[in-house]
Amino acid sequence: MNIKDIDLNLLRLFDAVWRARSVSRAAEMLDLSQPAASQGLARLRRLLGDALFVRSGSGVAPTPRAERLALAVQSALTTLEEALNESEVFDPLQSRKTFRVHLSDIGEARFLPELMALLRREAPGTRLEAAPLPHDDIAAALDSGRIDAAIGFLPTVADTRRVPLLSDRYIVLLREGHPFAARWRAEGATAGLVDLAALDFAAVRTHSDTLRILQLLQLEGQLRLTTAHFLSLPAIVRASDLGVLLPRSIAQGFVAHGGLEIIEPDFPLRDFTVSLHWSRRFENDPALAWLRARVVALFQDRVAVP
Repeated sequence: MNIKDIDLNLLRLFDAVWRARSVSRAAEMLDLSQPAASQGLARLRRLLGDALFVRSGSGVAPTPRAERLALAVQSALTTLEEALNESEVFDPLQSRKTFRVHLSDIGEARFLPELMALLRREAPGTRLEAAPLPHDDIAAALDSGRIDAAIGFLPTVADTRRVPLLSDRYIVLLREGHPFAARWRAEGATAGLVDLAALDFAAVRTHSDTLRILQLLQLEGQLRLTTAHFLSLPAIVRASDLGVLLPRSIAQGFVAHGGLEIIEPDFPLRDFTVSLHWSRRFENDPALAWLRARVVALFQDRVAVP
């Protein structure tokens, strides 16, 4: 076959399906309807004389021909995107661009205030859309351009570029005057993790690391409340005897509003690093390079642990 027979959009569709292992998710990544994606894939199959993808579980799996083709397609798309962006100049004062960033609800509380203040000062015409994505969708969303960056503790998001932004630590947030906090302070250095068995906990189901800490300490039986969002917890903690594991930097903001206090047990897995992630495919995009540089300048090397 001849290269003139191939529509570039079909290659973008092929790449999205290969990365997402799902036609429906690829359609969403490219802002296509499901029928349009299916029709495009059928056309590419006819052109190449290969099924390319076959049903597998809840998604699709690439054929050997698709596996061989994938790296070449990705390389070609990356080269083309870099060439198209090479001569662009990003003027933040004049731009009307919308930046899209993956952030959890707790990430929004931690990063958005300063990031929005920055954009208001330096790029007043731009917009920012922040939303959480399922963990397994983040890398594909970055590679497809559906999001421009992801910020968080995402150690298992593969195939992305990353730069550390800040260090943090998991602590326990309690209501002010909680008898357990008084006991913990009185015991001082002799306080052991075993004492935590006397405390009931609340947790956020999407934040697997806090749940993992409770599992490692065999405290799952003390879990009394599981919620969808961190930001609902301060009011719950103030009105109860529950403790909640969360990052120290966020807990300090809650404590500043009164009625809460912090204890800092020596948890396993307690220290972690929050990073900025992006796709190599958009390394040279001037607008995204500007955004990354400004985020790094705002947050890098901040340490929320002593």
